[in-house]
Amino acid sequence: MSARREAAATATAAEAPTIQTVRDFWNGRPCNIRHSPKPVGSRKYFDDVEQRKHFVESHIPSFAQFDRWKGKRVLEVGCGIGTAAVNFARGGADYTGVELSKASLDLTRERFEVYGLKGEFQLCNAEELSKHVDGGYDMVYSFGVIHHSPNQRAIVEEIRKVIKSHGEFRCMLYAKNSWKDIMIGEGFDQPEAQFCFLIATTYTENMVQDLCRGLFKITSISQAHIFPFVVEKYLKYEYELQPWFEAMPREMFEALERRLGWHMLIVADPV
Repeated sequence: MSARREAAATATAAEAPTIQTVRDFWNGRPCNIRHSPKPVGSRKYFDDVEQRKHFVESHIPSFAQFDRWKGKRVLEVGCGIGTAAVNFARGGADYTGVELSKASLDLTRERFEVYGLKGEFQLCNAEELSKHVDGGYDMVYSFGVIHHSPNQRAIVEEIRKVIKSHGEFRCMLYAKNSWKDIMIGEGFDQPEAQFCFLIATTYTENMVQDLCRGLFKITSISQAHIFPFVVEKYLKYEYELQPWFEAMPREMFEALERRLGWHMLIVADPV
């Protein structure tokens, strides 16, 4: 076992992860908060965050289908600092976002004010979602959130309670069969930019089926996204490809992403 993975295993054994652990982690550093050097909360800052997010993870707009939900009720479980949120609202969705981290949710609210958008927001633990939001959502969206929670099945059970019987569930979970997971296993990478995050479950397709069993029928599973940049340069807002990816034809890299992408993109219907 690599020193990095051994340290993570020791930390996990020493402190069983709780929802408070997760809350404290994201309150300390909301996801993507460093996507811009501009003053946090300014319009230029939020513009930068969105541009950078969709540049690095270009598959998100086609997966979320922001414009498809005009006039529909959309619930986002884990809205973070609101990058998807503003896009759903711009597309005309009746948007509600829930978030565990107050620091993140405060930025989402601020972001909606900056752009003059309308939305509803709720600070809550998604493992108890139905206690905080009503039902009748046409689509529930959760991107890179559920795999960080102590009780991941509970979140899916709660989502089923609040979604319409003919609604749609769109979710991203980390993929076990992925380039990044291989690199993590060999000690060359870690689940998050922050070292030693305690919960970051990686899923196989069978695990996704088990997670949704009796609640949702999976209609589509695909994979996307391999982060190709030199991390040290990326942190300085410089986009230099790793030499092995620089040498790879674009078509080959895209094929690698489809087979070994870190993001497992799941679409499911309620049962």
